[in-house]
Amino acid sequence: MNDLSSVPAPEGTPARQRKPDWIRVKAPTSKGYGETRQLMRDLKLNTVCEEAACPNIGECWTKKHATVMILGDTCTRACAFCNVKTGMPGRVDPAEPANVAELALKTGLEHIVITSVDRDDLPDGGASQFVKVIEELRKATPATTIEILTPDFRNKMQRAVEAIVAARPDVYNHNLETVPRLYPTIRPGARYYASLRLLEEVKRHDPSIFTKSGIMLGLGEERLEVHQVMDDMRCADIDFLTMGQYLRPTPKHAEVKEFVTPQAFKAYGAIARAKGFLQVASSPLTRSSYHAGDDFAQMRAAREALLARKQHAKV
Repeated sequence: MNDLSSVPAPEGTPARQRKPDWIRVKAPTSKGYGETRQLMRDLKLNTVCEEAACPNIGECWTKKHATVMILGDTCTRACAFCNVKTGMPGRVDPAEPANVAELALKTGLEHIVITSVDRDDLPDGGASQFVKVIEELRKATPATTIEILTPDFRNKMQRAVEAIVAARPDVYNHNLETVPRLYPTIRPGARYYASLRLLEEVKRHDPSIFTKSGIMLGLGEERLEVHQVMDDMRCADIDFLTMGQYLRPTPKHAEVKEFVTPQAFKAYGAIARAKGFLQVASSPLTRSSYHAGDDFAQMRAAREALLARKQHAKV
């Protein structure tokens, strides 16, 4: 378990918070869910869907959409919001890139999302494994669009970004997760402005790659702080913003300070669109890879329309 498991739950904290109706989902029972689960086992692949206890797993796996988590199932960090286990990871699986490509081929994925645990123990933070996965996918399923969700590659960012951008994923995602004020307690191993710089570096190396980032709401952030994060993201030329409700994995993780209403998420989304993001996903159940393929198609269409308008204005 995440090493927060050794920490006692705060006194007076209920074991479970009652979720509002808009955040509840049905337990996965479909045939498609079972088939996807078995395929992951057969290919010895981990998914963030399971490891992070995503509430959308039933819907996505029924459609054979899964977010693959490479570099093992053990993270070298212990963020207060995350249910991925923490500890000393094992060796990197050399067969993993080929297995990811086989997954995409067998399921006929048009769009695939690849993420990873933090691997601060590796000299490159695991960047070379992302490169190998992208290369295998390009060989096996060249029509599949590739979205990656990477860690911050702490103290290794420049070379890691250069290597991954050279492999040309279609979307480069790195989540800011929360507002700067909450980093010391929610994301203590990371730095807010370092994450922004990473996404800026992606655009500097290749402006054609779509960049994406997300934050969780309900951790105690203030409305104006969320607006400032949006402004910071736009200054970094981030194309796609996702906003979703934080859900507490266990009583030993950070507590939910607020269940943000669907109406509030809708209002945040409208503000984000007005600030110039090409694509915005904002709802209680939004997660980084939820409906990622459809969102990518819409984002690409939005960029093409924007370029067409600019070209028309020059004529």
